[in-house]
Amino acid sequence: MRSRTVRSCCSGARRLAPVLALAALAGCSLFRTPAPPPAAPEPVAPTPPPLARATATHRFTIDPAHDDVVGTLQSTIAGKDDTLPDIARRFNVGYEEMVRANPGVDPWLPGEGREVIVPTRFVLPDAPREGLVINVAAMRLYYFPPHAKGEPQVVITHPIGIGKVGWQTPEGTTHIVARVKDPIWVPPVSVRKEHLENGDVLPPKVPAGPDNPLGAYMFRLGWPSYLIHGTNKPYGVGMRSSHGCVRLYPEDIAILYDTVPIGTPVRVVNQPYLLGWSGDTLYAQAYGALEDDKPSWRHGPESMRKKAGSSPLWKRIKAHDADIDWARARALVDPPRGVPVSIMKRDGDALAATLAGARRVRNALPEGATWDGQSGLLVDEKQFQEMIGAREPTATTAAPAPASPAPAPASAPAASPPTGGSAPH
Repeated sequence: MRSRTVRSCCSGARRLAPVLALAALAGCSLFRTPAPPPAAPEPVAPTPPPLARATATHRFTIDPAHDDVVGTLQSTIAGKDDTLPDIARRFNVGYEEMVRANPGVDPWLPGEGREVIVPTRFVLPDAPREGLVINVAAMRLYYFPPHAKGEPQVVITHPIGIGKVGWQTPEGTTHIVARVKDPIWVPPVSVRKEHLENGDVLPPKVPAGPDNPLGAYMFRLGWPSYLIHGTNKPYGVGMRSSHGCVRLYPEDIAILYDTVPIGTPVRVVNQPYLLGWSGDTLYAQAYGALEDDKPSWRHGPESMRKKAGSSPLWKRIKAHDADIDWARARALVDPPRGVPVSIMKRDGDALAATLAGARRVRNALPEGATWDGQSGLLVDEKQFQEMIGAREPTATTAAPAPASPAPAPASAPAASPPTGGSAPH
């Protein structure tokens, strides 16, 4: 009996021990700081959507009665090795256009990650929309192909290089008299003399090929001393770097060569400040006057307003004069940014809004671009300076098998004498 009692007690003690241990642990926990809850994970910023690929901005369909502004202002992010001339070529704009639109940005070292404006929106020149219209102040060419009445009108635009100071590209009206593939350049005596004075001996004749500054294609004009042509140094496009001729990127002149017929009228204008309507909004685009301009453009659009003619553009401007902020139009002159900006009173600080609203796109060849992204690749600042100081063509040329100059059609305007300077013969 006693043995069973002892065993019973021992058994009870064994059963009670875990309970007492748990109770002791529970008692201890009353004196411990509870562990903090696990930290909430840091919120992850959403990945920004990829930038859209740009679309080419060299061809537009316009409504002649209502559209004076074409294209879309864009911005992109400079890469590690980019220069502004690189981005300009990629997006089919010129050197000066890029520099003007991005004041304070080093053209040769914009900096990786820097956002830059790509000025691909344009106010059309105030000129008849037929044939080729060249605005030397904007360093830009516009081609209006023939179209049937009632059909939409198309405009094609490309950047150009023009005559440097002392060798101005002339203003006036002429027409295309011939097209030449693989031209031979015969430097005029005056140009050879100029280069000789600078220690650069020019040969009497430069054959077709990669060393020919005329490029692979050219148009002869009714002005015997001037050409529209390509170049073997594409980074001179968008600058004043020729002896008066108009030059285009190689890819652009190739397209025009196959598109622009002999007899096409050519009108050269000098319009540093442009006004144009898009819908019910009047835009101003300021390029700034050329260095050797004789007229004073100091007051820009305000001066234009005082001298306004009776064109449809100015008739509409006069009808809405009370809604236009001419002080803002004047402010765009200094410094000129080369982008269209609303000058309607209702739009407030339109320049800041315009720049902030630029469409952000990938820094890559636009869809439908004229350039292949490979030919005529990058140059550095030293090569660039050497290039613009090197030989430049004038219109004294020859060709292995020149296209026969066709007479201008009866509807083509006769060539009028240049009024903006002359190039050597």
